[in-house]
Amino acid sequence: MAIPAEEVAQVRAATDIVGLIGEHVALKKQGRRWSGLCPFHSEKTPSFSVNAEEGLFYCFGCQKSGDAISFVREVQGMDFVDSVRLLADRAGITLHEDADGPDRKDRAQILDAMEKAVDFYHQRLLTNPDAGAARSYLRSRGYDGELIKAFRLGWAPDEWDALSQHLKVNEKILEGAGLGFVNKASRQQDFLRARVVFPICDPASRAIAIGGRILPPLPGSPPPERHEPKYKNSPETAIYSKRRTLYGLNWAKKNIIESGEIIVCEGYTDVIAFFQAGMPRAVATCGTALGEEHFSLMRNFAKKIILAYDADAAGQSATGRVYEWESKHEVDVAVCELPAGTDPAELGRSDPEALKAAVKDAKPFLKFRVDRALSLADLESPEGRAKAAEGALAAVAEHPDALVRDQYVISIADRCRLDPQLVRERLQAHVAGERSAPEPKGRRRSEEPPPRDEPQDGDDESVAPASAIVDRPGLEALRIAVHYPELVVNRLEPFFFLDSDQRGAFEALLSSTSLAEAIESSSTRASALLRRVAVEEPMIDPESEIDQVSPVISQLLRGAARKALVDLQADLRQGSVEVAEGSRQVALAHAALEELDDPDSGSAAEATLVAWLSSRGAQNET
Repeated sequence: MAIPAEEVAQVRAATDIVGLIGEHVALKKQGRRWSGLCPFHSEKTPSFSVNAEEGLFYCFGCQKSGDAISFVREVQGMDFVDSVRLLADRAGITLHEDADGPDRKDRAQILDAMEKAVDFYHQRLLTNPDAGAARSYLRSRGYDGELIKAFRLGWAPDEWDALSQHLKVNEKILEGAGLGFVNKASRQQDFLRARVVFPICDPASRAIAIGGRILPPLPGSPPPERHEPKYKNSPETAIYSKRRTLYGLNWAKKNIIESGEIIVCEGYTDVIAFFQAGMPRAVATCGTALGEEHFSLMRNFAKKIILAYDADAAGQSATGRVYEWESKHEVDVAVCELPAGTDPAELGRSDPEALKAAVKDAKPFLKFRVDRALSLADLESPEGRAKAAEGALAAVAEHPDALVRDQYVISIADRCRLDPQLVRERLQAHVAGERSAPEPKGRRRSEEPPPRDEPQDGDDESVAPASAIVDRPGLEALRIAVHYPELVVNRLEPFFFLDSDQRGAFEALLSSTSLAEAIESSSTRASALLRRVAVEEPMIDPESEIDQVSPVISQLLRGAARKALVDLQADLRQGSVEVAEGSRQVALAHAALEELDDPDSGSAAEATLVAWLSSRGAQNET
C-alpha cells in the first residue's frame, strides 16, 4: 500500500535512530557520532557508526548503510512498507495509506491487547483481595513492592475468563496474542489461571508475551486434582518468537553494556535473583534451549556470556556448538559453578555473596566441562583415572582449536597421573571420531562473504567495496561539505573529484536542500557514500584560526590538474589541440601547480587552476 512521501519523511524525522539501534547493539558516543559492533557481521573492533543528527548508520567493515527504515528492514526482515509502519507505531504517527493492511492492524491490536493484559494482571496483584496468596508467596521469596513494580509482576485470578471479559477483544486478537482461546462451549477463556504472571518484553520494553507460575501448595493442603506444569508460557505469536527473545534484556541492557558481560539463566526468578544480588545484567531463555539466534542477539551487547544454570543443566548444555558460536560471534562463553542442587534463585535468596562469587569465578566453558568430568570420577584407582580421562577427552575433542586441545592434554594427564603422550594419542583418536565427516568445501560459516562490486537484483543498498574508494582528499572534502558546508561554499566544484561516485555525491549535495534529499536523489553508490561520510568526523577543527580546508582543496585540485594535463598531452599527440595553444596551457598549469602551496601566491594559483579546469571541461563538452 502506498504511503505518502511526506509521511515517510515524518517517520524518519520522528525516529530516534540511536535509541532504535541501541535496542540491538551497544552504542557508545564518540564525538558527534555513536559507535558499536556491527549487527550485520562478526567483528572484534567496532566499525559501525551512527549519525544521530542525520539519522544515518554506516559500517566501515561490511559497508552496510542506511537510515532507520533500512535498519528495520535488515534486522526484522521486513519490506519497506512494514518497516515504515513499525516505526510509525513507535513514534505514535498515524499513516494515511490507501488501505490499511490486515496484518498491520492485527499486530497493532495484539500489542495493545498484550499491554492491557499486563496492566490488568499487575493491578490485580497489587490491589485485589484474591491475590493475597500470591503476594504472600512473593514476599516469602524476598520480593517487595518496589521489585514487583519494577518487573511488572501480576496475578492471573482463578477464574475462567477474567481477562477476556476485561479486554473485550475479538477471538482473532485474543488468540493471536496468546492471551486466550475459545473453549468447547464457544466462550472466550483465559490462557492463564491462578498463576503469578511474568511479562516478557522486547528490547524496547513493549510487552510481547507472558509467563505464569503456579503457586506452590500450602503446607498440609491436599494434592491438586490434576497435575499442572510449574510454568506456562505464551505460545509463539506474530509479535513473539521464543528463539529470538531473552527475558529481562530490556531491563538488563544498561548494565550489560557497562559491565561487558551478560548472564544467561533458565528462568524468570533466576533473572530477578541476580538483580536483587546487585548484578542487573541477567537474562533468560523463554522455554527453549540457548541457540544460534540468542547468540546473534547477545553478541551485540557483550563479548562475555556467562551461563548460570544449575549444575546438572550446565552439564547438559555441554555441546560442541557453543565453540562454533564462540568463534562465529567472537564471544567468550563461561560457566558459573553453582553448589550442587541449587539454582540462582535459591542461592541468591540464601547467600547473595556466594552468587556474586560464582559469577566472578566463572570458568571458560571447556574448563568447566573438563573439571566437572574429573570431579565426578574416582581418581584413586587406575581404572577410575582412565575412565575420567576418557570422559574429559571426549569434551576436549569437541573444541575446534588444536592449540587449545593440546593445553588440556597436559592438565588431564597431570590430574589423572597418566603419560601425556598416551593422553595425546587418545585425544587424537577422539578427534578423528569427531571429525570423521568431511569438512564442507568452500567458505567456512565463520567467514564473511567478499564485498560485492555491483548492486544485486532488488538490492538498493549495495555499495562499492572499501578498496574502490581510494581518493582520500575527495572523502575528506565530502566530509567537510556534509558537516561544515559553510567552510567550502564557492570553493569546491564537481570537476575537482576524480572518483565518479564522489563527484556524483557532491553534485547531489549541490542540487539538494538537505542531506536527506541528496541521498534520495543520487545514485546507489553515491547515496551509500553520502551515508558513510555522514557518520564520519572531518579531520579538521572548525574552531581553529588556521585554515585547514585549503590543504584539502589543494590536494584535490592538484590531482584534478595532473589528470587534465595527462589528457591535454594526449590531445597534443593526437593533433586535436594546436601545439601553440596546448603548450601554453601546459606551461600555465605547471606554473600554477608549483605555486599552489605558496602562502603568498597560493590563492591566485588556485584560482588559475580552477579557471583552467573549468575551461577544459567546457571545451570537452563542446
